[in-house]
Amino acid sequence: MGAMQTTRPSVSVPPPEGGWRRLDLPPDAVRTASGPDGAPVTAVSPEAFELLAREAFRDVSFFLRQGHLRRLAAILDDPEAGPNDRFMARIFLENAAVSAAGELPLCQDTGTAVIIGERGARVWTGFDEREPLARGVRACFAECNLRHSQVAPLSMFEERNTGSNLPAQIDLGPGDDPRAYRFTFIAKGGGSANKTFLFQKTRSLLEPRRLEAFLRDEIPRIGTAACPPYRLAVIIGGTSAETNLKYVKLASAGALDHLPETGDETGRPFRDRAWEERVLRIARETGLGAQFGGKYFCLEARVIRLSRHAASCPVGIGVSCVADRNIRGLITPEGVFLERLETEPARFLPPETADGTPPPLIDLSRPMEEIRSELSRYPVRTRLRLSGPLIVARDAAHARLLRRIEEGLPLPDYFKDHPVYYAGPARTPPGKPSGSFGPTTAQRMDPYVEPFMARGGSLVMLAKGNRSPAVTEACRKYGGFYLGVPGGPAALLAERHIRSIETLDFEDLGMEAVRRIVVEDFPAFLLIDDKGNDFFAEIAGKRS
Repeated sequence: MGAMQTTRPSVSVPPPEGGWRRLDLPPDAVRTASGPDGAPVTAVSPEAFELLAREAFRDVSFFLRQGHLRRLAAILDDPEAGPNDRFMARIFLENAAVSAAGELPLCQDTGTAVIIGERGARVWTGFDEREPLARGVRACFAECNLRHSQVAPLSMFEERNTGSNLPAQIDLGPGDDPRAYRFTFIAKGGGSANKTFLFQKTRSLLEPRRLEAFLRDEIPRIGTAACPPYRLAVIIGGTSAETNLKYVKLASAGALDHLPETGDETGRPFRDRAWEERVLRIARETGLGAQFGGKYFCLEARVIRLSRHAASCPVGIGVSCVADRNIRGLITPEGVFLERLETEPARFLPPETADGTPPPLIDLSRPMEEIRSELSRYPVRTRLRLSGPLIVARDAAHARLLRRIEEGLPLPDYFKDHPVYYAGPARTPPGKPSGSFGPTTAQRMDPYVEPFMARGGSLVMLAKGNRSPAVTEACRKYGGFYLGVPGGPAALLAERHIRSIETLDFEDLGMEAVRRIVVEDFPAFLLIDDKGNDFFAEIAGKRS
């Protein structure tokens, strides 16, 4: 990490809540020079961009903003918060404390590197800034126990992990501050990226009752797979679909909080605070809560109104997950700056209190028939503790196993003898049994459930988020179960609950290889049982 200084840049950028830290660079990395017209320009070296990107993605992988931590801590004191809300809030804060040591990232899905830059007219480089920014991304993901999740297409149907987490998404454009280069860095995991929606609506939506009815229909459909509680962004309008979705991404990262609260005839964007409160209320009334029921489906809401063509009205909805991995960067004549995040999150944790009777313990070392018999005793929504072996497999491994079935081969015994955990870990730090290891989105594996259960596999599944009705029916038909694992506290799960990890199959798939892990007191919730009871269907039924 670069040396911490508190120099305040002299440009018209709203300061972040934690202030700025100045990165330690040679004096000539950023300097004032004369432009072609003789007026001063801010001349920036490639090294400045590389260091800024490397430090930005390092910080967002391990640290959170103070405001975000305060909002999580406030759930613990809210008398309206349910027990699931409080349980999840506490483990999120504990996860932040574990991650702040700088070894286990907040989430195992360390994300697509997204860089949005706004360059002032008097900033001078003389090179393509995307190249050193990409080098900074590559260096960070190589050095910091982060996961390489980007896959390159070799053909229409063949892919291979790039092994560098590149390519990054780097969008650079003009900015308002003549001698400054402003950045928003976002580590966007697949779970929250997949929960970005665009609706092509019309003028008829722009009426309070219609808009509220639309949001009441669509917000619950976001589901819990992207690790709530969320920062939820709703963008109404836009000169194009692309503009709308760009504002969704920026708003969900808190990068548009400085917008004014009223519009004018120039078409400037603005925040509607009244509708933000309304959206937050709608989100809380879904009953989905912090993943397993309750009030805190969202921590915050952002509602932004844009100008539009008279014949169209795009509406975008998206979220930032509880890991909230975004950070602001800045290059000015004074140097290179990065938003200061909270490095001691443990101070937001209240003293631990007795939690009553501990949840039932399920011994996973027993035969599968005995595990299922034990699970069948408990109602949906029961919180459980799991100890013993799990098989880890996700998208690519499931596809290969299905191909094996289609070729007339049986499922491997390991897939029938043990529960399967849908996940893909970050790299293991030296001296640790595992890297960060939270669940991935269950619904992507839904097409495999029926053919696998019919052959004795996938009879107990662990992941995050809801499942399709076909999965619920398969569980009823074959005597299967789906257990929800808290999405978001991946560092805590690795540090406290995973005892060992080994690769069993498909090693060439990298983070998607089949693994065997041994867990202890691993937290989970019974969400779908062998009788066809489904937690998410129950919640939806109550809303209707």
